[in-house]
Amino acid sequence: MKKNIAVVAGGNSSEYIISINSAAQIAKVLDKEKYDVFTVIIKGTEWIVKSEEFCDVIVNKDDFSFSLNNQKIKFDCAVILIHGTPGEDGKLQGYFDTLKIPYTSANTLASAITFNKVFSKNYLKPFNTSLAKFVSIKKGDIIDANQVINITGLPCFVKPNRGGSSFGITKVKEKENLLEAIGEAFKEDHEVIIEKFLEGRELTCGLVKTKKETFIFPPTEIVSKNEFFDYEAKYTEGMRDEITPAPISEELTKEIKNLSSQIYDIFQLNGIVRVDYIYSNNELYFLEVNTVPGMSATSIVPQQIEAAGMNLKDVFTFVIEDALSNTNN
Repeated sequence: MKKNIAVVAGGNSSEYIISINSAAQIAKVLDKEKYDVFTVIIKGTEWIVKSEEFCDVIVNKDDFSFSLNNQKIKFDCAVILIHGTPGEDGKLQGYFDTLKIPYTSANTLASAITFNKVFSKNYLKPFNTSLAKFVSIKKGDIIDANQVINITGLPCFVKPNRGGSSFGITKVKEKENLLEAIGEAFKEDHEVIIEKFLEGRELTCGLVKTKKETFIFPPTEIVSKNEFFDYEAKYTEGMRDEITPAPISEELTKEIKNLSSQIYDIFQLNGIVRVDYIYSNNELYFLEVNTVPGMSATSIVPQQIEAAGMNLKDVFTFVIEDALSNTNN
């Protein structure tokens, strides 16, 4: 009997459209011989099953089900593709945990920690992971620009602490522009992280571990046509080069894969993740973990999966079956 799979997309952040694009790609490639696939769009308190075959149907949040032709349909597993809140910060995971519905991402605690850039960096400090120097500021804090720059230097990056797709990020070169950049970041989150700028190569590695298999995909080098990998560079055709496999040495490739595997285990992650780095002065610096990485046709992880000689359909089958088996045990 086929399992009912909810491909969950949308969310309440600036990454809404990116999530919709990821969901469209994955809903298309999932194995229809094994699964009945439904796309669930979440926006605030509005949760709907979106379909071209029938009119939009409201999701019953009491048990994550919906009714079609007087028949109640319950979901067996949720493929979470919401970038940002509530799909990447642990909120949706907590909801599914309460209902005992399996899902294809990191658990509630791991999602909350990794979505918070300050928490994740502090969590990794005891493991001797190389990190750029940083300062965190919350709304209402008194900001001393001189004190911040004494720690981070200039240039520095000002980012929302919780957020993705480069929304609200500014590269600050002059002290006079720091407060304005912090204000921009506060539009996305109530906490801001300010990091030392590291001159180097931007590298990223996707991976997934199940009880039966571990797949660490070939790393990608990202070369932005803009000054840094901002929103325009990420989502405008021709504004960046994403080179997979990355043109780096075997030794560095091995180091990235090993470190990504260690970070996956340290945070006790599940599902497909992507770990971002800067390689500067012969040292690999951790930037962040994406526990719900982009899955659109142009996203990085699908490129890495293809470079590994695999396909999205098989990888997501591994992930879904692993999630289902975790519930059955």
